[in-house]
Amino acid sequence: MSNNLMKPYYYSFLLLFLFASCSGELEFETKTFEKKTSLKCQGVCPKITIKVPVAKDGVLADTINDKIFATLKQIVYFGEQPYESKDYQGLADDFIASYEKMQQENPDELFGWEGDVAGRLVYKSDKVIGIELQHYTFTGGAHGYSGKTSLLFNRETMRSIPNDSLFNDVKAVTALAEKRFREKFKIPANAPINSGGLMFEEEKFALPATIFLSDKGVLLYYNTYEIASYAEGPRDLMLPYSEVDKFLKIK
Repeated sequence: MSNNLMKPYYYSFLLLFLFASCSGELEFETKTFEKKTSLKCQGVCPKITIKVPVAKDGVLADTINDKIFATLKQIVYFGEQPYESKDYQGLADDFIASYEKMQQENPDELFGWEGDVAGRLVYKSDKVIGIELQHYTFTGGAHGYSGKTSLLFNRETMRSIPNDSLFNDVKAVTALAEKRFREKFKIPANAPINSGGLMFEEEKFALPATIFLSDKGVLLYYNTYEIASYAEGPRDLMLPYSEVDKFLKIK
C-alpha cells in the first residue's frame, strides 16, 4: 500500500487515539505518606499519616491533584505560615520537623503531636466530582482539632467549584437552609438564631464553609468552632435535591 493510501488510515487511527485519551474515565489511586519522629518519646510517639486520592491517567489530572495538595498545605502546618513543602512526603516531614525543633528547644516539655488526614472520593456524577478531606491535628494544648473539607470539581474542566459559584440564588438557599436548620435543631422562627448557645456571627444565619454534594442532596457541614463550641461539636444539615435542585448552577 502506498504512503498516500496509508495516510487516511493513519489520521483516522490518530483521531481515535486522541478521542479515547481525552474521553478516558478519571481514576483515583489512594496513596499513603507517613513520618514518625526519630527522637526518644514516651507512650505513643508523634506521627503523621496522610492518605489522599490521587487522580491518574485522566485529562487535567494535575489540576485536581494540585488543588488537593494546596488545600492540605493550609491544614497541616505549625506556626504562622504554611510549609513550603513540594509534595505530600515533604509535608509530613516538615510537620514532624516542627515537633522535633520544639522538643529540642524545650526538652523538659514532653508532649506528643499527631496528624491524621484521610481523603476520599465521596461523590461522582456526570458533571461533578466531590472529594472529602477528613483531618485531625494535635500540636499540644487541651485537645486537637478535627474537621472536614469539601472539594468540588467540574468534571469537564477539573476546575474547583467554590461555594459562591455553586448556587444561582445564594439568598434563597440561605433562607431555605435557615428554615430547615431551625426545624432540625428546634429553634423557634421568632427566636434569635444563636438560641441554645450557637455562635453565628452577628446573630445572623449563614451557610457553612464546607458544602458536600451527595446522592441524597446538598449537605451543609459546620465544622467544630464554626458555629458552636468544641464541646458541642460539628453540626450538619441535608437539603434534599427536591428542594434545592432549582438553585444549583450545575444540575
